[in-house]
Amino acid sequence: MFTGESTYQEVIAKEESYKILAKHGVPCVTCQMARYEMGKLKLGSISEMYGLDLKALLDDLNKIK
Repeated sequence: MFTGESTYQEVIAKEESYKILAKHGVPCVTCQMARYEMGKLKLGSISEMYGLDLKALLDDLNKIK
């Protein structure tokens, strides 16, 4: 289960997550710098930085099986 404390690295380990991240406007999907920080970047921080709806993002991500 993903939470606001889940790292970007944990999320992208699931291939289906890319479409969901893009749907919610997470810029890290295409950011080259994210590759260097993916073990540190947390969903909560990313959502706060970019004004994203964390609850909606988590709801969609947690539907992945």
